[in-house]
Amino acid sequence: MLPLDDLLVLDFSTLLPGPLASLFLSEAGAQVIKIERPGGEDMRRFPPRFGETSAPFAVLNRGKASLEIDLKAADSLARLTPLIARADILIEQFRPGVMERLGFGFEALKAINPRLIYCSISGFGQTGPRAQEAGHDINYQAIGGLLGQSLKRGAPAPLPPALVADIGGGTMPAVLNILLALRQRERSGEGCHLDIAMSDAMPAFAWYGMAQGQAAGRYPAGGEGLLTGASPRYGLYATQDGWFLAVGALEPKFWDGFCEAIALEERLRDDGTDPAATKAAIEAIIASAPAAHWRDLLEPLDCCCTMVRTLEEAAADPHLTARGLLDAQAEEPGGRRLVSTPLPLAPVFRDQAQPLRKVAASGVDTDELLKPGAR
Repeated sequence: MLPLDDLLVLDFSTLLPGPLASLFLSEAGAQVIKIERPGGEDMRRFPPRFGETSAPFAVLNRGKASLEIDLKAADSLARLTPLIARADILIEQFRPGVMERLGFGFEALKAINPRLIYCSISGFGQTGPRAQEAGHDINYQAIGGLLGQSLKRGAPAPLPPALVADIGGGTMPAVLNILLALRQRERSGEGCHLDIAMSDAMPAFAWYGMAQGQAAGRYPAGGEGLLTGASPRYGLYATQDGWFLAVGALEPKFWDGFCEAIALEERLRDDGTDPAATKAAIEAIIASAPAAHWRDLLEPLDCCCTMVRTLEEAAADPHLTARGLLDAQAEEPGGRRLVSTPLPLAPVFRDQAQPLRKVAASGVDTDELLKPGAR
C-alpha cells in the first residue's frame, strides 16, 4: 500500500515544474492523468527523440495516463466534468487568469467538486504587480536576488546549471503544499486553491544573505558572502589540466586537514587575517597539479574536498546505484527504455515493485479514462 494510491490527479501543466510535481505524486501511488492539448504538450517535441516521444518528456511522465482535449472547445468542461468530480488534486501552470477564461477556474471547479485541491504554479503568483509577467528560471533567480549573490561586477558570469526556480520554487513547494492541503482536507472536508509562485522561493535560497543584510545593515554584494566567494574555505579551484576542485572545508577540523594535505604555509592558514592572500596561495597550489592528483590525495581524507564530476561520471557513480536512484525506468510506446528522473523519495513511499512503467502515450481513448476507477 502506497501513501497516495487512493488519489486521482489531473495535471494540466506542461514542461517542468508541474509535471515533475505530478511525477512525485505518481511515484507515491497516485493516479495521474495529463490533460494535454491536441497533438500533445510541447515537451513531447523537445530533443533528443526517444522512440515515439522525447527523452525529456519520458523521464518526467513515467507512469501517467494522457488525455488530449481542446480546452477552448465549448464542450470541454462538460467532457471533463466526470473526471473533475472525482479528482482529488488538480495542477495547472498557465499564466494567471487563463484557466478562468477557459472556464476551468478554481471557483467553477469547486462548484463541481468542493474537495478539490487546486494547485496553480506560476512565475510570480496569482496576484501582485508582476503577476502577468512572462519569465523563465533564470529570470526568477535574477529578480529574486539569488543570482546576484555570486556574481561580481565586471567578472565573467557562468549560467547556473540548476533550475532552482523551476524545481526549488515550483515543483517542491507544489508537492509540499499539496500534501499539507490533503492533511487540512482530512479535518475540514474541503479543498482549497494553492497559489505557488516560483519567484516566492528565491529569498529562501538567499537566506544567509538576507539574514546578514538585516542584522548588519548592509546586504553582501556579489562574491562577498561566506558561501558565495569571500571565504577561501568554500569555493572552486582550477587544476593544472583545467578542471575544478570543490572545497567546502568550513569547519576547523576540515580546514586544518585540507591545509595540511596541500602544505599551505602556516602564516596563511589563519584565513581571517588576509583571505585574499590565502585564496591566491591555494589557487597557485591547486593549479600546480592535475585533477587526478587532487582527487587521489584529498577525497580519502574526509575534509569536504571533492573533484567536480561531469554528469556522465556522476551517473556512473556506484553510490547512485546503491541508493536505488537509477532503478526506475521509463518505457515509451515503441518499447525503448531509459532511466527515469531520479526522485528523492524515501523508498518506503514509492512503488519498489514497479521499476519499469510506461510513458504517458499521446491520444489515449477518452472514454476509457472516464470509466470509474480507470488507471
